[in-house]
Amino acid sequence: MDQMPIALQLYTVRDETARDFVGTLRRVAQLGYPAVEFAGYGGFSPGQLAALLAESGLRAASTHVSFASLEGDLSRELDYCQAIGCSALVLPSLPSERRSADGVRALTERLNEIGQRCHERGMIFGYHNHDFELAQSDGTALLDVLLEHTDAPLVSLEFDVYWAAYAGVDPISYLRRWPGRARLIHVKDMAEDRRFAEVGEGILDMPGICRAAQEAGARWYIVEHDRPQIPALESARRSLENLRSILQALESVMNFKDNEPSDG
Repeated sequence: MDQMPIALQLYTVRDETARDFVGTLRRVAQLGYPAVEFAGYGGFSPGQLAALLAESGLRAASTHVSFASLEGDLSRELDYCQAIGCSALVLPSLPSERRSADGVRALTERLNEIGQRCHERGMIFGYHNHDFELAQSDGTALLDVLLEHTDAPLVSLEFDVYWAAYAGVDPISYLRRWPGRARLIHVKDMAEDRRFAEVGEGILDMPGICRAAQEAGARWYIVEHDRPQIPALESARRSLENLRSILQALESVMNFKDNEPSDG
């Protein structure tokens, strides 16, 4: 199995999973992805999905779960994750009524509680950003408020580099500003017209982003393309191939520096 910690966010192939969930997961595995991030479970029971993952050789890197579901039955969501061997549970976005600095501050205690429950089960709890959390309001970004008012061991960041760049934030600088918080990275590239692009085929500094992510302690690189202009599985294949090349080159450079003789 590929040892690089790469997963595919299944939202990328949502039309395909809607038609054939089982067949699409098998195809994702055939492309060479070692893991997936879920955005819904296709109506399968935990046992059924665990069996499908085992059969295909895929791991469950993480899953997106809405705030309403977390509030509605957190124990059920945790039980499901544990049954399929999922290592991280991610809140994909803030509820609309919480999208203010005061709303985020009021929510952080609950996020810490959810993070504690995940930690007790051996899972990571994270928050996934879009662009609105990084837009400045009175000199403050909502994502900074969230990170400042939650406990680092309990609430991680799934850092979406495309949406950061879309908001005018340099992803590399942001990763370095919050070392240790971004345990999961949404690897998404940007075309010159600011639309989504396959990883490595856009204008973002993907080698630099991957290096900063590695230095920040990221565990998973998660490929996502919100609106592929080519068949989604082909988009996923190209992104995987390009990301592997980027990570292999990065590993070679870092190994060379580690082995470089010191002066004197």
